[in-house]
Amino acid sequence: MAVISIEERRSRELDPRSSPYAPWMHIDVLLILAAAGLAAIGVGAIYSTTRGRDPENFDTFFLERQSLFAVAGALFMVFAAWVPYQELAKFAVAIYGVGILALIVVLGPLGEEVNGARSWFRFGDFQLQPSEFHKLAVIVAVAAFLSRYEDHMSAPRVFFAVGIVAWPGLLVLLQPDVGTALIYVFIGFVLLLIGGIRFRQVIGIALIATTVVVLMVNSNMLEEYQTNRLRTFVDPTTGITEAGFQQRQAQIAIGNGGVHGTGYGEGSQTLSGLVPQQHTDFIFTVIGEEFGFVGSATTLGLYALLLLRILQAARLARDRFGALICSGVFAMILFQMFEAVGMTLGITPITGIPLPLVSYGGSSAIATLIGLGLVLNVRMRRFT
Repeated sequence: MAVISIEERRSRELDPRSSPYAPWMHIDVLLILAAAGLAAIGVGAIYSTTRGRDPENFDTFFLERQSLFAVAGALFMVFAAWVPYQELAKFAVAIYGVGILALIVVLGPLGEEVNGARSWFRFGDFQLQPSEFHKLAVIVAVAAFLSRYEDHMSAPRVFFAVGIVAWPGLLVLLQPDVGTALIYVFIGFVLLLIGGIRFRQVIGIALIATTVVVLMVNSNMLEEYQTNRLRTFVDPTTGITEAGFQQRQAQIAIGNGGVHGTGYGEGSQTLSGLVPQQHTDFIFTVIGEEFGFVGSATTLGLYALLLLRILQAARLARDRFGALICSGVFAMILFQMFEAVGMTLGITPITGIPLPLVSYGGSSAIATLIGLGLVLNVRMRRFT
C-alpha cells in the first residue's frame, strides 16, 4: 500500500480540481453573460412590438410570458449543467426514442396546428414544440454514436449516423416545418464532419440532400405559402406575395434605424405593425429599427462571444463525446442565428426560424438554454 506524505495530502486538498465542488469552480461566466444579454435584448424587443400604442394601458402579456420562459430556461440550464454529461451517453437511445415518439404523436389528433404546421402540443395556456427539444436529443445521440468510433467512419457507420438525423428530419417535414428540418440537417452535417467523415461521403450526402429538397419543393408536401417563400427568395420579381411583402417591410424597418436607431418604442414600422410575425421570426427588425446599426452590431457581437465560448468548450473537452456535444450546440445556434438575421436582410429565404434567446417562444428559449447548460457541463468537467 502506497504511503502518502503529509505535504502531498495537503497539496491534493488545496487543489481545486480534487474537490467534489470543483466543476462549479470552472463555470464559463462569459458564456452566461452573453446568453443573459441576448435574453434581455429579446425581452425588451418583444415588449416593444407587443405592448400596443396606448401608453396608459400597455399590454404586458408577452413581456411576462417571455420573462417566465427565460427564468424557466435558466433553471433547466442549471440542471443540464449539474448532471455529469458522461451519463447522457448511457441514456442517449432512450432520450432519442422518446423524442421520436413525441414527433409522431404531434402529427396526430393530440397535436395542434399553428400557422399551417402541426408542430405543437397544448397544455392549458401553454404550448410545447417537441421538435425544438428533439434537436438536443439528436445532438446527444449522434455524439454518443460517433464518439465510439474515433478511428474510421466506414460507409455503414456514416449511413447509420445519417439515419439518426434523417428520421426526425422527415417527421418534422411532415408537419410541415422546413426551417426546423434544415436545422437538423445542418447539425448532422457539422457533427459528421467533425466525426471524421470522408470527402467522397460528404459529396454523396450533399447530392442526396439536394435531391430530397428538389423533390420536396416540387411535391405537394409543402404548404403554398412555404413554396412561395422559396420562390420569392429565388426570384423577388415573381409578384406580390405574403413572403415578398414581409421581407420588404423587414428591410424597410432595418433601413429606418440608420446608425443609432429611432429610439426604444419609436420605430414607425414597429408601431404600425407592418412587419408580420415581428415578435417571433422577425424580431431582429425591432432591434435594427429602434437601436440601429449600434444595437444590431451589439446583438451580433453577443452571438459571436457566445459561439466563441462554445467553441472553446469543445476544444477544452476532456473526451470526444463532450467535444461533439458542444459542436452540435454550436451548429444549432449558428444556423438559427444566421438564418433568422439573414431573412430579415433578404440574404436567406424566409423559413420561420426564431432568433435564439431573442425571439418570443418558450420551447425555443428553453431548448437553447438547455443546450448551453450542456456546454457549461462539458467545460466544467474537463478536469474530472
